[in-house]
Amino acid sequence: MKTKEELIDELLDLSFAEDIGDGDHTTLSTIPADAIGRQQLIIKEPGIIAGVEVAREVFRRFDPSLKMTVFINDGAEVKPGDIAFIVEGPVRSLLQTERLMLNIMQRMSGIATVTHRYQAQLAGTGARVLDTRKTTPGMRMLEKDAVRIGGGTNHRIGLFDMILIKDNHVDFAGGIHEAVSAAKKYCAEKGKNLKIELEVRNTTEINQALAEGVDRIMLDNFTPERTAEAVRHIRDINPSVEIESSGGITFDTLADYGRCGVDFISVGALTHSVKSLDMSFKAVK
Repeated sequence: MKTKEELIDELLDLSFAEDIGDGDHTTLSTIPADAIGRQQLIIKEPGIIAGVEVAREVFRRFDPSLKMTVFINDGAEVKPGDIAFIVEGPVRSLLQTERLMLNIMQRMSGIATVTHRYQAQLAGTGARVLDTRKTTPGMRMLEKDAVRIGGGTNHRIGLFDMILIKDNHVDFAGGIHEAVSAAKKYCAEKGKNLKIELEVRNTTEINQALAEGVDRIMLDNFTPERTAEAVRHIRDINPSVEIESSGGITFDTLADYGRCGVDFISVGALTHSVKSLDMSFKAVK
């Protein structure tokens, strides 16, 4: 299995290939090869900055001679006018890395900002906001990092690091007992130490999940009222099992679910429809 660093390297290589092709002809035709300059990243919107360390890798991978001086690190609150960093080196390299760096940083900062807002809504509840697999293809590692930088928690990176038995798995497997038993047998045979989470739709399925001894129960599309009842029921039987709420939860209803006593609340909106944070990379004259 490829490491996170290897996947990010491949993403950067692909991104440069699709953007530059056989050459940035605008830059190559207008900027002398020996021209040296500086550009600074200017924040234009309040939020949480994320992607500074990835930006460093963008510059290093394209041109190791580029020198980056960082003033604001990942996870810091920023406001319009803040200068996050300055990069100095060949102007051609600055111009050719500009768009990829901005695309990554704006997206990651947007995700970190939204995550920070969502987690703040859960203050005092003990619940943690989770991301999902609803990510941009190829950018999952960066987007998951942005969630963590914003104060959220990663649910699972992909299909390989946790067993999440959802309704379709249950229906195809022939039932909850069949699905969970098969998952446990698979883990034993493969030597996998993976948590098993089960999505449930009603009280009957909750009781089956408790009987099967899963690690986490996901309450799918429960109202806050039903969630509170389910949490009380689950805690009475097994206080240690983790409980997650999922499905149709918005920023406005988030705290209602948190007050029900769940451990986690998964929110696809952290990554699938987030607005990028506004910033620009301008020449220092």
